[in-house]
Amino acid sequence: MSRAQAIQMLSGLSERLNMDRIRSETQSLQSRLGNLKPPQDFFDVKRMSKPSGFGEVQSRWSYNLSYFSTNYLVLFAMLSVYSLLTNPLLLFVIVLGLGGAYGISMLGGGDLNLGVAQLTTSQLYTGLLVVVIPLTLFASPISTIMWLIGASGVSILGHAAIMDKPIESAFADEAV
Repeated sequence: MSRAQAIQMLSGLSERLNMDRIRSETQSLQSRLGNLKPPQDFFDVKRMSKPSGFGEVQSRWSYNLSYFSTNYLVLFAMLSVYSLLTNPLLLFVIVLGLGGAYGISMLGGGDLNLGVAQLTTSQLYTGLLVVVIPLTLFASPISTIMWLIGASGVSILGHAAIMDKPIESAFADEAV
């Protein structure tokens, strides 16, 4: 790697790691996680009840999906991590694909010299695709995505349907 390529790589890295950008992303994440409701509120057994009809289910969904939105996002993230941990081949394929693409991009458009062969970036990306695509098909990502949709849908919509609105919100609705 030449000196110019190393400088270019470091300048690209410094642009991605700009302190202002990191601060804004951190503040955004902190404000989003600041809306996280405590477990005592999320698992309040006293507020759980069977809805009387579909109209009440819709009303509870409308309220709870916005009230517990951050909690539901965390639940979805936990189910996503669980689905990747229970499908290690899919996790390996994702790491291999992202790591391979990152490694090839670190060449900065230059060729990879192995001593006996010189490979262009196009050849490297083609080789990566030849390995990753069959492994991806074998790892069954579609069934993992379908499981994730079903599990999160049942968990989130089920919780939102059985969790009654707090009494304060009922009085606020009547005042309007």
